[in-house]
Amino acid sequence: MDVSTQLKTRGPVFTPGHAGYASELAGYNRLITHRPTLVVGARHATDVVAAVRYATEIGQSVGVQATGHGPSVPADGVLISTRRMRHIEVHPGDRTVTVGAGVVSRDILAALVPHGLVPLGGSSPDVGVVGYHLGGGIPLLGRRFGYAADRVRSLEVVTADGQQRTVTVESEPELFWAMLGCRGNFGVVTALTTEVIPLATLVGGGLWFTGDAIAPALRTYVEWSATVPEEMSSSVLLMRMPDLNGVPEPLRGRRIAHVRIAYLGDPGTANRLLHPLRAAAPAVMDTVDELPASQLASIHGEPPGPVTFEARNTLLGRLDAVAVDRLLDHAGVAGDDDYLVELRHLGGAFGPSASSRAVIGRRDGEFILYTGSRLHPLTGDEAASAQDHLHRAMLPWSTGGITPAFLSGPRVTTSQLRTGYGDGDYRRLTEIKATWDPDNLFRINHNVPPYTPRGRG
Repeated sequence: MDVSTQLKTRGPVFTPGHAGYASELAGYNRLITHRPTLVVGARHATDVVAAVRYATEIGQSVGVQATGHGPSVPADGVLISTRRMRHIEVHPGDRTVTVGAGVVSRDILAALVPHGLVPLGGSSPDVGVVGYHLGGGIPLLGRRFGYAADRVRSLEVVTADGQQRTVTVESEPELFWAMLGCRGNFGVVTALTTEVIPLATLVGGGLWFTGDAIAPALRTYVEWSATVPEEMSSSVLLMRMPDLNGVPEPLRGRRIAHVRIAYLGDPGTANRLLHPLRAAAPAVMDTVDELPASQLASIHGEPPGPVTFEARNTLLGRLDAVAVDRLLDHAGVAGDDDYLVELRHLGGAFGPSASSRAVIGRRDGEFILYTGSRLHPLTGDEAASAQDHLHRAMLPWSTGGITPAFLSGPRVTTSQLRTGYGDGDYRRLTEIKATWDPDNLFRINHNVPPYTPRGRG
C-alpha cells in the first residue's frame, strides 16, 4: 500500500525522489540538509497525529519544520512540515490570538493591526510564530513586556503517544512549562493561543554609524542603555554591509554600527532620550521616527532568507570601557573577520519573574552578545572559529549564561543546553521528557534526552 494512502492525511506526503520532496525540505538555514524517509505536509492536526503514530510504528524519529528558522539538526526519520497550517483567529475582546503552526510573523501582524493590536514579535517578519514562542521569544518590545513565551495561554499538542491535547498551565503545568522554551522536545504544537498588546504607533528606526564614528557610538550606546526606561528597547549591530546596489550608498560595502530603536512613548520624549546617541558621533543615516504599528518589522530590516549561518550567544552583565574596547578589537570592526555581532539590551521585563510560565533560562543578563555569519561566505568551520574567539574574549563580562532562544544549528551541545537552562531546570526537563517522551521520539532538535536513574538525561 502507498504510504500516503496508508496515512490518510489531508495534506500531501513526500518520499525521496517524489516531486516536491526537495522543496518541502528547504528552510531558512541552508547549513542544515534534511534527508528524511518521509515528509508529511500537514494541513490539519489529524495529519500530525497520523505522522506521529506512523513514525512510532516503524521505529523512526519525528522532526518538525515550518520556516526552518529554529534550532534544528538534520532530519532522517519522519519530518512534519507545518507550513500549510496557516489559520489565524483574532479574539479582540480578550486580546488574544490563536495561530496555526505554519503562521509567520508578518501574517499575524497583518491580522492584528486592524484591531489596534500587535503580537510580541521578534526582529524577523518571516519567522514562524509557533517556533518563536516555543523558543522563548525575545520581542522587539521586550524590555516593557518580557518574553513572548510568558504570554502564551494554551497549546494544541500532539504528544508521543499520538494523542491530541490542549495543554495549559492549569491542565498540565509541567508539560506547559517545558514546552515554552524547550521547543519541540515534548510534542508537536499544531496551534497556540497567546496574549497580544494594544498598540497603534511607536517611535522606531535606526541610527547608522560608519568608520571612525563606530567606536564612540558603541561606547555611548553601552553607557546610555543603563539610563533608559523599560519603554525603550534597543540593540546595536556591528557588521560589514554587502557591496550591493540594493544597499543605501552611504552604507554600501562599509563597516557599520546600526543602533535599532523601539520606544513606547511620544516622539518628543524619544528625541530627548536619544540625544546622547545622536551627539556621540555623526550618523550617516537616521531613520528614527514615529511609525505605525504595522511597520514594527522594519526596525531591524532583516533580509529574507535563505542563508547559511552559524550562530553563538553569551549573556553579558554590565559593560565597562575595557569591555567595549575588547568587543571592538575582536568584533571585526578593527579586523578582517566578516561576521555580524549584535548586542541586544535586556533588563526591564526581561529580568527575573515570579509569574513566568516558561523555561526561559537565566534572566540575569544586561545584554545578549549574539554573533552570526549569515551575510558572509564563511564556511561553517571558519565562522565557528571566528565567533568562538570573540566569545572567549568577552568571558570576563559574562554572567556565565547563554540564551537558549538564540541557540541555532547542528553544533549545539548538551553542555550548552545545561548552561542555557541551568542545572536545576535542565534536570527537571529531562524528568518531564521521561514522562511524556520516554523513547525520545522527538529528538530532531536540540535534544534534551529523557532522564534515567543512571543519569544519562
